[in-house]
Amino acid sequence: MKRLSTVIVACLMASLPGLAKAEGPQAGAGSFPGWEAVGRLNISGRNMCTGSLIAPNLVLTAAHCLYDPVSGRAIDPTTIRFEAGLVGRRAKAARNITKAVMHPGYDHFRSNTSLMGNDIAVLRLSHPISSAEIRPLVMSWEAARGDAVGVLSYNFAHATRPSLERSCEVLAKQRTTLVMSCRVEFGASGAPVLQVVPGHLPRLVSVISAKAAMGSQPVSIGTALDSSLWRLMRQAG
Repeated sequence: MKRLSTVIVACLMASLPGLAKAEGPQAGAGSFPGWEAVGRLNISGRNMCTGSLIAPNLVLTAAHCLYDPVSGRAIDPTTIRFEAGLVGRRAKAARNITKAVMHPGYDHFRSNTSLMGNDIAVLRLSHPISSAEIRPLVMSWEAARGDAVGVLSYNFAHATRPSLERSCEVLAKQRTTLVMSCRVEFGASGAPVLQVVPGHLPRLVSVISAKAAMGSQPVSIGTALDSSLWRLMRQAG
């Protein structure tokens, strides 16, 4: 992997701005298959991240979203609300969180680089979202260098509607750390990185952790999914 030339911005959480008027998904996100499975994580009514429905009762996000960005203290997961398919003031489905399980290799209090490849968490919903209402995203462990990917996120600039970064790719992979050309903003922490294969539904292959730079090129950092996710899902569920 090429050396990152700047310190990684580990926390892409954002303060939660006031609600905007209702409006459609941004940048073609509404035409992206399965976009309703992506939602905003409203954290204690103050901060926000992005999460993805991966089972009727489970949401995948970044582990650092479970810590207050100012104090560094762990957040009570029961203060988090998942707002799936949020557009304006309306969500396709909304649920409170009852439990959170982080990757065992994640350590929020070490250096920023220690989160690389471990920055994922699984959240359990207060009650399942029916597959007839929203179908969970399909997951894959097959992310590879050169893959075309997209990122669907809620962020500071688009806090009440999903924003799609469609034309980006995996620049490098080392174990479960991905470096991608996708540009992400604060609030995109936990956003799904979706592998785009013509003729197939997009597959969730990674979770956004941070933004950084390689030389003068802005990049994003993600934790690639692997079989360890099954263990987290069993513990959460």
